[in-house]
Amino acid sequence: MFIRTSLSATLEANPADLLFRRVAWRFMPLLFIGYVAAYLDRVNVGFAKLQMLNSLQLSEAAYGLGAGLFFIGYFLFEVPSNLLMHRLGARRWIARIMITWALLSMANAWVRTPLEFYAVRFLLGVAEAGFFPGMILYLTYWFPSHRRGRMVALLMAGNPVAGLLGGPLSGYLMHALQGRWGLDGWQWLFLVEALPSILLGVAILRYLDDRVADAAWLSAAEKRQIQEEIDADAAVRTHGSVRAVFASARVWLLCLILFGIVMGSYAIGFWQPTIIRGTGVDDPLTIGLLTTIPYTAALLSMIFAGRHADRTRERRWHIALPALIAASGFTICAMNGNSAVLSMLGLTLAAAGVVTALPMFWALPTAFLAGTGAAAGIALINCTGNLAGFISPAVIGWLKTHTHTLSSGLFVVAGTLTLSALLILAFIPARLVNR
Repeated sequence: MFIRTSLSATLEANPADLLFRRVAWRFMPLLFIGYVAAYLDRVNVGFAKLQMLNSLQLSEAAYGLGAGLFFIGYFLFEVPSNLLMHRLGARRWIARIMITWALLSMANAWVRTPLEFYAVRFLLGVAEAGFFPGMILYLTYWFPSHRRGRMVALLMAGNPVAGLLGGPLSGYLMHALQGRWGLDGWQWLFLVEALPSILLGVAILRYLDDRVADAAWLSAAEKRQIQEEIDADAAVRTHGSVRAVFASARVWLLCLILFGIVMGSYAIGFWQPTIIRGTGVDDPLTIGLLTTIPYTAALLSMIFAGRHADRTRERRWHIALPALIAASGFTICAMNGNSAVLSMLGLTLAAAGVVTALPMFWALPTAFLAGTGAAAGIALINCTGNLAGFISPAVIGWLKTHTHTLSSGLFVVAGTLTLSALLILAFIPARLVNR
């Protein structure tokens, strides 16, 4: 129902829009579900933490390091993975990514020592490298920039939807399956939640078309119309080679901006259950149900922002303002950690702001990257920005271990989000991205 409503509202009823609506209906539901599974397998360790720390005798710092090591593997293999996808095709490469990460996610259920936990998290990052930037790159093959904002927002709606589904599901699995067949609830969580990724990998292998020219379900005239819009959009881009990407100060600036936003994203993903438990809520199922409140607000916010950004063709404020709202949310959490009401308000603002800023961000690099440069540039920006996925839990975990409070770490996250917003407004020209 959510996908149908979003896609129906996405494109107006003129012939070109109807054609792109058909394209969206062809594969966006599959990509959306794939992103839900990806985000769930990436951050369900945040729920597993509620039990596995005692089971494995892990400290908060060790947990933060292990959670973040995922992003070291992700960083090292992201650019080569995206270049391989550009060469080999999305269908085979994305399917390979999903199946291998599902198997490694399952392996989390059998870790017994901190070293084993670190190794599996690192390899999980290696396996997943290229998945998200690969899908962003894939959308550039099918949608011009003025249609792509809503598609990226729809794709990344998988983030809050994963929170809406994953919170109650993770809480239920840990509550209901504790001790079944000799396994703890956190082990069942990893086993059950990895299964959809295997099935989706097989579905993508059978169903996805690599390029417009490969789509047997489109007529020659329809293929030509889509390709003409894509080619006209690509003609205004300036970075078409790998060398141009690595030499571009603008690309590295975008890496820094994304880093600040992702600091907030994984503060939510890895620490939201801990923040809620800090208000006095102990039952995993209740914590899971409470996480649906911030994610519901985030889902509504990002869909509205995606539609509004494409309609007005304004990009910078649609990123900066949500980032500032998220910073205010983390500040509220840091200052009111013992209040359930204020903590939930802070988490709702933080989640809505971060989850809205992320899909809006991707309008910036895709406005000037093209061809092989797009494959390399999107991957470079994503993997460098996602190093925050290592820094965020590691820094927050270290600070919590030494200060016995999350507040200092949450203030750091609020600061990085504020810096990202200011960098966008100060250094990204409106003429470059507002189209």
